[in-house]
Amino acid sequence: MTAGALPAWARPVAHTHLRRPDSLPFPHLPAGHASMPEIKHIVVLMMENHSFDNFLGMVPHQVRGRETLDGLTVRRGHPVNYNRDINGHKVFARHATSPCQLNSEPSQAWDASHQSFDGGRNGGFVRASGPSAMLYWDKHDLPFTYSLAKHFPIGDRYFCSVLAPTYPNRRFFFAGTASGMITTSIPITLATPAANGTIYDRFDAHKISYGNYFQQIPSWALFPGVPSAPGHLARQHHMAQFYVDVAAGRLPQFTFVDPHYFTTSQETPQDIQVGEQFVARVMHALMNAPTWNRTVIFLTWDENGGYYDHVPPPRAIKPDSIPPMIGPGGVHAGYDRYGFRVPIIVVSPWARRGYVSRVVQDHTSMTAFIQRKWNLPAMTFRDANADPMLDYFDFSRPSFAKPPPLAPAPPLGPGIAACHAQGINPPLPTSPTEGATPAGGAAHWTALARATGIS
Repeated sequence: MTAGALPAWARPVAHTHLRRPDSLPFPHLPAGHASMPEIKHIVVLMMENHSFDNFLGMVPHQVRGRETLDGLTVRRGHPVNYNRDINGHKVFARHATSPCQLNSEPSQAWDASHQSFDGGRNGGFVRASGPSAMLYWDKHDLPFTYSLAKHFPIGDRYFCSVLAPTYPNRRFFFAGTASGMITTSIPITLATPAANGTIYDRFDAHKISYGNYFQQIPSWALFPGVPSAPGHLARQHHMAQFYVDVAAGRLPQFTFVDPHYFTTSQETPQDIQVGEQFVARVMHALMNAPTWNRTVIFLTWDENGGYYDHVPPPRAIKPDSIPPMIGPGGVHAGYDRYGFRVPIIVVSPWARRGYVSRVVQDHTSMTAFIQRKWNLPAMTFRDANADPMLDYFDFSRPSFAKPPPLAPAPPLGPGIAACHAQGINPPLPTSPTEGATPAGGAAHWTALARATGIS
């Protein structure tokens, strides 16, 4: 198939008329100048490790009015999407029998992700990670998320930033690049600063208020020196303070929310319904806040977690000249391709009701929206040229001046019983704002917390 025959979203990136790092969205206006007066508060809630098909693949088949979403293909009530195992047998996408996941399976590591990509066929998920890669959850497991998806805009060409795990993808959001990182190695993380600074440097330079609220560890710990930078400690709060500040109308201009990476982030081996309850509590707090009428919330997941998605990620603009730090025997690839699709739901009074975006976007598109809001300098070629997600909004009138009715998050009892029947004992929170003992695939977050002294 020729490039001209490909759909627009899949065609190679045209490297013409590119904005450069440190350029402004509005070069005729001063840096820090605010646009979009309808929006005063931007909140990013970034969960962990699920692909679009894994969480939202059944939306077009289970949510009225959402039939046009590009999810799983269903015939006679069953998905027909499949990958072949190492013996060539078809393994079809199938509904998980409990809300719990296996320990550190499937894999979203650099090599496994590129094997899953399979040269653009997205046919290597099972060979890379086993049959668990083909599991999915639906509205019966995630009723609150599916009710958000019913009302608020969704992007079905929204990709994570790189075929790699958590740390590189989160770094792309904060800094427009992973600066060579492809792993969750703590020594490499703490020895690798952002190549051209972070979004927080831009906030500091132009007096944009911000806060990082967290249950276990704030994501800005992914950058050496950022948590201890002048003024940052005062902007770093445990999650209990989030609910107090939101209810009091003290939401800063930018807010990043971190779940607990052992219990509420939805990473393996967690019970995804624990994370569903966390998402619901955060959303309800923001929707009932005095600041709701001037707020936008981006709900997304940092990468696919090794779970299947049927849409091959297209080429992307290289952020800079820093190559990935690939070890001996590793897959040789670059930062010139997006990672797999992940869910994105944009929640705001100004969001377009029932909208589906088919514009190619990634985590740096949220960064670009932030930069456009306050006319902040770009950090790399990637965020400078990312689509800024304006298509999700209609600023002529608020569609959700009054938030819509939403389904409650499910009680945990039935799901936990199903987990126990499978012999799975998920890590559970000890309170609504606290986590539990470290377990399974998220242990790198504990190592990071210890290394940085954050508690």
